[in-house]
Amino acid sequence: MNSYVNPLRDPQDRRLPRIAGPCVLVIFGVTGDLSRKKLMPAVYDLANRGMLPPGFGLVGFARRDWADQDFAQVVHDAVKENARTPFREEVWEQLLEGIRFVPGTFDDDQSFERLRDTIRDLDTARGTGGNHAFYLSIPPSSFEQVMTQLRRHGMTERHEGNWNRVVIEKPFGHDLESARELDDVVSVLFQPHEVFRIDHYLGKETVQNMLALRFANQMFEPIWNNHYVSHVEITMAEDIGIGGRAGYFDGIGIARDVIQNHLLQLLALTAMEEPTSFEAGQLRAEKKKVLAAARVPDRYDLHTARGQYAAGWQGGRPVIGYLEEDGVSPGSTTETYAAMRVDIDNRRWAGVPFYLRSAKRMPRRVTEVALSFKRAPHLPFTATDTEELGTNALVMRIQPDEGVTLRFGAKVPGTQMEIREVSMDFGYGGSFTESSPEAYERLILDVLLGDPPLFPQQEEVELSWKILDPVIEYWASLKQQPEQYASGTWGPASGREMLARDGFSWRRP
Repeated sequence: MNSYVNPLRDPQDRRLPRIAGPCVLVIFGVTGDLSRKKLMPAVYDLANRGMLPPGFGLVGFARRDWADQDFAQVVHDAVKENARTPFREEVWEQLLEGIRFVPGTFDDDQSFERLRDTIRDLDTARGTGGNHAFYLSIPPSSFEQVMTQLRRHGMTERHEGNWNRVVIEKPFGHDLESARELDDVVSVLFQPHEVFRIDHYLGKETVQNMLALRFANQMFEPIWNNHYVSHVEITMAEDIGIGGRAGYFDGIGIARDVIQNHLLQLLALTAMEEPTSFEAGQLRAEKKKVLAAARVPDRYDLHTARGQYAAGWQGGRPVIGYLEEDGVSPGSTTETYAAMRVDIDNRRWAGVPFYLRSAKRMPRRVTEVALSFKRAPHLPFTATDTEELGTNALVMRIQPDEGVTLRFGAKVPGTQMEIREVSMDFGYGGSFTESSPEAYERLILDVLLGDPPLFPQQEEVELSWKILDPVIEYWASLKQQPEQYASGTWGPASGREMLARDGFSWRRP
């Protein structure tokens, strides 16, 4: 159990702001894009919103010949460029007092001795009380070496009242076996409640609103089942290619990169039963039940699809295909489009297919969950009255235009009975004056508070790999390149055929 209680937050009054207690955040891999674009700006935004205490320290560790002031300038520039809140000099000056940098490599004992001494100095100077969070923004292959160094140099020792936590970025392995090996490495030093696996999608306000939509509104729960829902589509489409990420992406593919974590987590949140509370253990218990009951049907040739983007047009300009990208092998079989049907074998969802789709070089960037409902059993209209009438649908838009759309049929004004499909739309930007915190703000704050509801634990990771691994193995056995699709289109024909066999078609976001 986590014994740390934030003295600045009364647990009896959830309206009070969540403010972290004194602590040090150590970022390994601090020179990477994630740190510059997301982590350091998120830390500043938390400070600017009053969510960080005066006793806070930020330590960067990387292979750079920098002094503290050099690193501080890097943080300053990242904040100026990417922070969501206005730059305020007094906030920056307070944050600056706790910024430190340790140059070194993971195999250098002296570097970790300097890191240990730096953290201890901050504990004294900033009053951080021995509370440390280690953010591993590094490849999983380096985890064991870092863990060994942290243990060797006494940086994870526990004393009465203090805590140590570790933050891991996806991917959580590349299959079930490697995920278990990774957990073995981390669990040597950290207990399960001290390990925070970051899935930034779970930090998005709109993902959390899926729970509010379902469980705070009585109108939806009676129809949230196989009696009324015909199928569910979960889509994450990007309008960009891999850019300069060939070294990471090639050999991994979109299924491992996105479906194993983001989309299966969205599936679990969509399909889960109502938890008894929103405490971490209750949420995880319901998500795990869904993932344990989920499977891709046999005949992967019929119920999965994969593709690779070819040359085409994107945003009115020509773009190259995946195989022409720098660093990609001409014979690469890595998929940039992946789609699959997932069935959930339980009473609520038996017979309802969940279609998961993720791809690059799509016509637009969009992430959404769409529930399509069955047609009414009897329509007292002539065929011409409802010729263009589709099915009712509830669409939860996660990005970029966050909100909810309800699609239904309505009468066209006039003397005749003519029915037309219309949409009722709710957008966060038009309904709330409060700005939504960026996902990493919420997740970093949760780490510092020791508040774990939005972080998947090892069992969820393993269940997700058990769903995906057989599909990946089947694709590998084909020994052929994925089907090509033109950039700027909605993917290969096999993706459309997968739904057509079941009598459905992908909705156009």
